[in-house]
Amino acid sequence: MTIELGADALTLQQLATIARGGARLAIAQAARQRMAASRRLVEQLAGGEAPVYGINTGFGKLAQSRIAAADLRTLQRNLILSHSAGVGAPLDDGVVRLTLALKANSLAAGASGVRPAITDALVALYHADVLPVVPTKGSVGASGDLAPLAHLSAALLGLGEVRLRGRALPAAAGLAAANLAPVELQAKEGLALINGTQVSNALALVALFAIALAFRAAIVAGALSVEAIKGSHRPFDARINALRRQPGQIEVAGLFRSLLAGGPLNASHQGPDCDRVQDPYSLRCQPQVMGAALDLLRNAARTLCIEANGVTDNPLVLTDTGEILSGGNFHAEPVAMAADVIAIAAAEIGALSERRVALLMDTTLSRLPPFLVARPGLNSGFMMAQVTAAALASENKSLAHPASVDSLPTSANQEDHVSMATYAAARLAQMAANISDIVAIELLAAAQGLDFQRPLRSSAAVEEAHALIRRHVPHLEVDREMAPDIAAVGALVRNGAFDRFVPLDLDAACK
Repeated sequence: MTIELGADALTLQQLATIARGGARLAIAQAARQRMAASRRLVEQLAGGEAPVYGINTGFGKLAQSRIAAADLRTLQRNLILSHSAGVGAPLDDGVVRLTLALKANSLAAGASGVRPAITDALVALYHADVLPVVPTKGSVGASGDLAPLAHLSAALLGLGEVRLRGRALPAAAGLAAANLAPVELQAKEGLALINGTQVSNALALVALFAIALAFRAAIVAGALSVEAIKGSHRPFDARINALRRQPGQIEVAGLFRSLLAGGPLNASHQGPDCDRVQDPYSLRCQPQVMGAALDLLRNAARTLCIEANGVTDNPLVLTDTGEILSGGNFHAEPVAMAADVIAIAAAEIGALSERRVALLMDTTLSRLPPFLVARPGLNSGFMMAQVTAAALASENKSLAHPASVDSLPTSANQEDHVSMATYAAARLAQMAANISDIVAIELLAAAQGLDFQRPLRSSAAVEEAHALIRRHVPHLEVDREMAPDIAAVGALVRNGAFDRFVPLDLDAACK
């Protein structure tokens, strides 16, 4: 699969493929022409007498300092060196791959004044799997992701560290191993490389992909839980949900109807002798809660897709008028707010799932054996698995606190309002991991509950999902270590094994 950068807008599916390293990247010919035109304007202004920010001046608070023509290349190199000040664990490979592509895509718009050779160098790193080691922390999300993008850009110069096929080594050695030559930056190119929101956007996108997988698995888990306690299907009635008019709720209710359609288990308690009137909210209100989460995820996906296809550095080169304009496209507030919205949705997906786990083990509500084990007392069953789910759900509540409402001025108050987008996006990875494990625990518990309903069987889809779980984890007859079971089903969630049960298109938001 070849994806052209600087051509049509990238879709969510393409962005996910890039993050996995599953695509070939190419720079569109029209983009090369745009870059060449903007480069000619930069070179013309760099050789002139008038001060132009980012080309022949200092940066930020030092913009009043005029730089001599002989020092312009040194200025760009020094910018990369001085801004490589990040700390913390390195970004995951998928985030780095996507950042390389997003930066190349932004530069390919032809409004940044860089040579096509710069985008070629970024794409070459991607194809060679020479991935810069980029510390996660050090950006406040205004003037772009300066520190992490400086570490990313340093690798182009043969500076810093890279990972080559998973092994860390000096960047110069990594480039040599891949037969790549270091780049010498020219006027404005260093600034164009480090100004932008590509790191925070890549972090948010990769987390969104993981959370979308957990969302689909949570829908399946919710359906299994409904059947495990012989819950009512009435809350998923199309008429109820249509009256609310919320699109996500209507869609989620339809997903549950498809999953639960048919099967004698539900029919076994539909007669006049059934004394169930209303199920607890964690079952009954799944369309309302999960539908609201779906709407938020789609809105955030749209924002992140727009950002992935936008130009977010400064100053910008307008070849049609011959101007270079300073603005604030590097301010990552849209990404920060989108990440905060994703965090809220993720926390609620996990919170609802954890409540269903607790419900399944509460014999007074579920009418299943206490803690989902045949000989409770001698065996503790799922007791501690639910505690783990509660711990993860509570952690997500703290992580869901909005980051975009915070701001701490930097750069001698030149950057007096910042977005905190990089942190807002980075914390989503932990939230995604947490909800994947919570949902895995629910899938295990719901499968255990279904076992106790035998010989009755559920719908074809629910039985297929149950069989998938049982191929990896057997029924819990007596106590055993639960961690391997959770890890096994958690891997299914993360690998998208439950996707086929829940047809869901987040990419519709990006088209």
